[in-house]
Amino acid sequence: MTEVLRPYQIEVIAEFWRSVDAGQRRIILVAPTASGKTVIARAIIEEARRKDRGSLFLAHRREILAQTSNKLLGIPHGIIRPGIQPRPLEMVQVASVQTLHRRAIKAGVMELPEAGLVIVDECHHVVADSYRSIVERYPDAILLGLTATPSRGDGRGLGSVFHKMIQCPQVGELVTQKYLVPTRVYAPVDPDLGGVHVRHGDYVESELAERMDRPQLVGDIVTNWIKFGERRKTVCFATNVRHSIHIRDEFAVTGVHAEHIDGTTPIAERDAALARLASGEIQVVTNCMVLTEGWDMPALGCLILARPTQQMGLYRQMIGRGLRPAPGKVDCIVIDHSGATYRLGFAEDFIKWTLDPDLRAENPTHTARDGDYPGGPKIVECPECGAARVGGMACLSCGYLPARSPRAVEVLDGDLGLVDASRRAQPEPVDLRIRDEWHGMLAGIAAERGYKPGWVAHQYHTRFGEWPPPGAEAVLREPTVEVRRWVTSRMIAFARRRKSA
Repeated sequence: MTEVLRPYQIEVIAEFWRSVDAGQRRIILVAPTASGKTVIARAIIEEARRKDRGSLFLAHRREILAQTSNKLLGIPHGIIRPGIQPRPLEMVQVASVQTLHRRAIKAGVMELPEAGLVIVDECHHVVADSYRSIVERYPDAILLGLTATPSRGDGRGLGSVFHKMIQCPQVGELVTQKYLVPTRVYAPVDPDLGGVHVRHGDYVESELAERMDRPQLVGDIVTNWIKFGERRKTVCFATNVRHSIHIRDEFAVTGVHAEHIDGTTPIAERDAALARLASGEIQVVTNCMVLTEGWDMPALGCLILARPTQQMGLYRQMIGRGLRPAPGKVDCIVIDHSGATYRLGFAEDFIKWTLDPDLRAENPTHTARDGDYPGGPKIVECPECGAARVGGMACLSCGYLPARSPRAVEVLDGDLGLVDASRRAQPEPVDLRIRDEWHGMLAGIAAERGYKPGWVAHQYHTRFGEWPPPGAEAVLREPTVEVRRWVTSRMIAFARRRKSA
């Protein structure tokens, strides 16, 4: 059954055909994650069939090929990828870029499908040789590129391939219309990346991995996930394979069920790990550049960014994994250990995309915020509804307007917090009842293990940034799993600091 098109989808489809009628043949459609790129593509393919035009849909990941084939249910089509019987006589073909390039261009064992319309999904990759070699063999076809992030790896525009840009509503507008969920961001002060070189528009991976994969990483990833992540289904983006494995191991030590996947993980194992995440059998999947695009799990509720980047496209692709709505899902928690929020802004910010290959995409909203380079936006927690907002401005969630800017709060011991105006992070608000409960549970652990009262006071200080109130006596409580795991993570961190000293 054909899906009912949303109003903006109807408009961009109409604009596409108006552009074609005006003589445009190289068109790029910018559509944020979960805005319905494949639904739009199906409608365009259907209209092309009515106009007696064959269509070739290109994608580089099997997940995208499968999703597209499912969306084309009811439209006869062939699939060109390993393990699938070809149907070369169909007017519509869904093809793996790698398979089509290998079979039709390198080996010459098959003919390229006839097509008057070529659609390239995730078309920010179109400048790669394999894509160009296919596209260039369709000089008379209409070329339609689909992407959430229309920029090359170095951030520059794609005007060398496309000549016309059509845009769906951006993330902020789709959040307002309830098609996407908002983000709730916790972030540290920018990590120290001094001395890490930049090449081709982003940090050199080997140097970045060495800097980020250290016990002294700003904020403890596991501790802050326990603190802020609400035990939601979580994906963590790491700098390289080794870093991802180390993060997984840290979760395992504290009793959190986590698994790691990377580009060498067999497909069956990768699918099984993601299925376990979806079912709740595990809570976290760590990865290196595997889940940045072409994969979706609407129930995903938390993202950990442990990979700093200067690329607007990569940053927004990672954030986009968590924006799909799901029953009971009110937002996506982003725990940002990378400092990307400071450098590149919020997912909801308006982005000025460009086709000009000499220019880069810009975030004018973020640029206009006060703060020294490379960021330091005035991002604070709304005291009324708890949403992240820009300091000094009305909250977009509840409309609260502060009378004055909040006082900067120092955060100790590398903890994360909602970002404050002075490039410091605020601790989350914790009421006295919760502090009393933690005091009692820490005392309970001390009683179990024979620790002295001073241990309780120091752990309380580590957790809340201040000492227990003078004269306060802890009422012994049975420690929760969360408190026990927090204490375990602190002891691991302490042992590592002593070992590295």
